[in-house]
Amino acid sequence: MNDSTDRAEILSRELDAAFRNRADLYRLFFEELESRLGPAEAEDVMVAVVERRGREVAATAFSGFGPNDARKIGEAFLAVSPDGGRMYPTDVERENHSIAFKVKRCPLKDAWVEAGLGDDELSRLCRIAGAFDRGLFEATGVRFSNVTWTPGYGDGCCHIKLEDRDG
Repeated sequence: MNDSTDRAEILSRELDAAFRNRADLYRLFFEELESRLGPAEAEDVMVAVVERRGREVAATAFSGFGPNDARKIGEAFLAVSPDGGRMYPTDVERENHSIAFKVKRCPLKDAWVEAGLGDDELSRLCRIAGAFDRGLFEATGVRFSNVTWTPGYGDGCCHIKLEDRDG
């Protein structure tokens, strides 16, 4: 191995750790909010904040796209997937006016599983994290659907579909 390979591997591990830290923050924020507000209100607050952040990111990342650019938006999203797509490996289905992603691995979900969360907590945090995608993609005007992990869902993570508004 050379220095650039070593550096790339170190950066990849550090990026994964940063995303796992994000997962831990989601978990801890939820636990604190839940103790003060109850589970439903805690989830509502977190969903609102995470979705809002998704809209903020969309304002810059997708400002050049419109409601009938679903496939282009999806391709732009894939092009900036962390660590060249290795962090969130996906199966992708492309059609003329739509694109769908089946996320096979999520570092957030991995961290929550490793933290020993039960199925209910895990599915709740996946819903909360999925609010980012909703904010991100709905801000563009495309039709968006997302199925986040629930018990019995399998090993994968969320399934996202973007469709042209008029398609």
